[in-house]
Amino acid sequence: ISPWPDREGNPWLVDELPFFNAKKSLFIKEPSETQGIHCRFGMRSVTAETHFDKQRNFAVQLGGLRRWLLFHPDQCDNLYLLPPSHPSGRHTSLDLSKPASENVAKFPKFSLLRANEVIMQPGDALFIPTQWFHHIISLNLNYQCNCRSGNDYMPWREDIDKCGFG
Repeated sequence: ISPWPDREGNPWLVDELPFFNAKKSLFIKEPSETQGIHCRFGMRSVTAETHFDKQRNFAVQLGGLRRWLLFHPDQCDNLYLLPPSHPSGRHTSLDLSKPASENVAKFPKFSLLRANEVIMQPGDALFIPTQWFHHIISLNLNYQCNCRSGNDYMPWREDIDKCGFG
């Protein structure tokens, strides 16, 4: 059985995006742990709320624009994460669509939060290390594909552990 469900059902996808080919990729370190290629379409203002993934992630923007906010795992305390037992346990309680003043009033450490911002355009690729937090906002009609596989040595493991996700 192939670790690439999309390769069997949609071989054109890997043919069009050869860097996702598990046998040839520099980006996928552990092909046997790959969860396939996932393509997502977005319309203006659609968001993926702030969360982290348990695997390394590699995204390619194929059309339109997406704004990514990336947070180092040492920011977990300032992100007010939902508890691990919550159904959305890897997500934040913050609502980044609201004005900063509303978040500061409800979540005082919000003012300490540090992030990196990336605007992905067609042809851009982004690597998101294991357990890095990210918030994604569609700026217009867009589509991107990504894949996740395995995890890396994480020098920031203590940061995630202190927030209860070790």
